[in-house]
Amino acid sequence: MKTLEIYLHIPFCIRKCAYCDFLSAPAGLHTQESYVRALEQEMLGRAEEYQEYQVSTVFIGGGTPSVLKPEWIRQLLDTLRRHYRIAEDAEITMEVNPGTVDSAALTLLHDAGINRLSLGLQSAWDEELKALGRIHTFQQFLEAYKAAVSAGFTHINVDLMSGLPGQTPESYEATLRRVAELAPPPEHISAYSLILEEGTPLAERYAAGTLKLPPEDTERLLYEQTEKILREYGYERYEISNYAQNGCVCRHNVGYWTRENYLGFGIGAASLVENVRFQNGKELQQYLKDPMGQREQMQRLSLAEQMEEYLFLGLRLTEGIGLKDFYETFHYELEQIYGRVIEKHAGEGLLAYTDRERGRFLHLTEKGLDLANYVMADFLEPELP
Repeated sequence: MKTLEIYLHIPFCIRKCAYCDFLSAPAGLHTQESYVRALEQEMLGRAEEYQEYQVSTVFIGGGTPSVLKPEWIRQLLDTLRRHYRIAEDAEITMEVNPGTVDSAALTLLHDAGINRLSLGLQSAWDEELKALGRIHTFQQFLEAYKAAVSAGFTHINVDLMSGLPGQTPESYEATLRRVAELAPPPEHISAYSLILEEGTPLAERYAAGTLKLPPEDTERLLYEQTEKILREYGYERYEISNYAQNGCVCRHNVGYWTRENYLGFGIGAASLVENVRFQNGKELQQYLKDPMGQREQMQRLSLAEQMEEYLFLGLRLTEGIGLKDFYETFHYELEQIYGRVIEKHAGEGLLAYTDRERGRFLHLTEKGLDLANYVMADFLEPELP
């Protein structure tokens, strides 16, 4: 049976963070409940199309999904279980903001079937959190983390950010160590660099000259600190921005990077099924009126476009691209398509081959990971024989 990942988009939050350009906004309980009903309608209406697939992972993201009542999350998961083939060992993740949950809510979420939490901390320093517009403090994060463990969650990710206003190498190191030394420690840590997205309050302040960010050499140092310090605590980097204890990678995200079939529900949700890419419209009121009529931008990917994505996404993983996997997927040798590009970047020390149990892999070197965008750009628009 073919596998499928499912993503549920919850576009609500308490207050939009100063750096956020995601499709999200505050909303009242009536709008939230109407949205949950629309999500159910969309899931029910599409179920017959996907009966030949087994669902390996479910990811509830946003926005801040934890602003919804836990019973609504249970309702959505129950609908999925009744109408889709959910694997017994499915990874079911939900994003949680520390300022939106308590012990009772976390217990209900665990009982509903959520088996992995992603807690958005970003920083262990309240002044840095305030600069980002986060609604929680570090103490509230600690309370939420403790409550999650008490509720029975053993699979927990913590999100962190570097390059923040006012952040120093010392404050960032303290954040990394405070998180890694939690008891029990989280099995997974995502560590991203702050990106100033156009139209966000932080980007506007930076353009106006009223926001000061760490200089480039400091940002570089913060980036290098992440792997060095987390390795001390037993975390291995398996993707450009993701670190996990042994055997604890995020299966859902690895599915994205390896181009597994995935199906998105909710406004703006993207999908890729059998090399056809599409997404839902982004207008909330339109979605509430007609959740089944939202699919747009349907695109069947050409072989060259599939190869582009395979390389661009697969090279994000530290393991890299399996030569055998590439041949079995496309019926071309990797070097047959990308030989000159590989030779160029291998000569620059940015790409290398490694023999693993499952065969030979092409991957970014440590230096290459630092210059990933430069390398990946050369894998676009391949020329087929």
